[in-house]
Amino acid sequence: MLRPAAGFPAVDAVLPHRGTMRLIDQIVACSDDALAALASVDPRAWYADADGAMPAWIGIELMAQAIAAHVGLIAMRAGGRARPGVLLGASRYEAHVPAFASGTELRIEAKELLKSEAGHGAYECLIAAADRCLAQAVVKVFQPTDFEAFIEGSFTS
Repeated sequence: MLRPAAGFPAVDAVLPHRGTMRLIDQIVACSDDALAALASVDPRAWYADADGAMPAWIGIELMAQAIAAHVGLIAMRAGGRARPGVLLGASRYEAHVPAFASGTELRIEAKELLKSEAGHGAYECLIAAADRCLAQAVVKVFQPTDFEAFIEGSFTS
């Protein structure tokens, strides 16, 4: 069962994203295996199209940030910090609209499907507004034990 918003830390305390790269505004619910967050479509943001909308392809990043917030909150509850992670990809990303309209409050939900000791994970995610599903996907992530070695290895492969 997801818990309501009261008592959640500010998003900046949970996510490493700063400035215009942080798209999640608020964490509104969290459980051991799921998180819900809110994001507002800002018509002045770097991603805004001519109508001030957020292209639907940015939904993958919204989902990834919700996952990162979930991982971060779980680590904080255990008295630590989350290891850095990477987005591996998404299965079946389905956007039911071409863009998220200017001024819309989006609800991003991420539910953990898989978590391995090796750091691999998968989350079922959705983006909704006014109880209408706007996009959905299964997102795959990885938290390597040694992030620096993982990154360096990706450049030499």
